[in-house]
Amino acid sequence: MSDMKFTEDHEWARDEGDDVVVVGITDYAQEQLGELVFVELPEIGSDVSQGDEAAVVESVKAAGEVKSPVSGSIIEVNESLVESPGIVNTDPTGDGWFYKVKMADRSELDGLLDEQSYKDFVAELD
Repeated sequence: MSDMKFTEDHEWARDEGDDVVVVGITDYAQEQLGELVFVELPEIGSDVSQGDEAAVVESVKAAGEVKSPVSGSIIEVNESLVESPGIVNTDPTGDGWFYKVKMADRSELDGLLDEQSYKDFVAELD
C-alpha cells in the first residue's frame, strides 16, 4: 500500500501513474460513519481543488463530505456505489473507491501523509 497517501480528513489517494489518482475514504472514516446508505459522486469532467468537497456520503448516523486530496479533473466515477454504497464499508480502500482525478499539480501528493504518518495521526484521535 506504499502507493497510497492520506489526508487528515480521512481520504486516501492512490497513484495510478499518468497523473491519475484514485480517491476514496479510509477504513477509519467508514467506521466512524457507520453503514453507508447514500453516496453522491462528482460529475465526470468537473474540476476539483485540493481540500474542496468532491463527493457526499450519508450513513445511518451521519452525513459527510469527501474532500479531494488533489486538484484536477474528474475522469471516472465508481457508479457501483450509487446502487450499493455499502461497498465502501466492506472494501474502503479497494472496490469502494469514489472517483479518479487527473491531477493538475503532481506535487500536491507530496504534501499528503504516508501510511505510517496517517496511522500515527489516527492513533492520536482515539
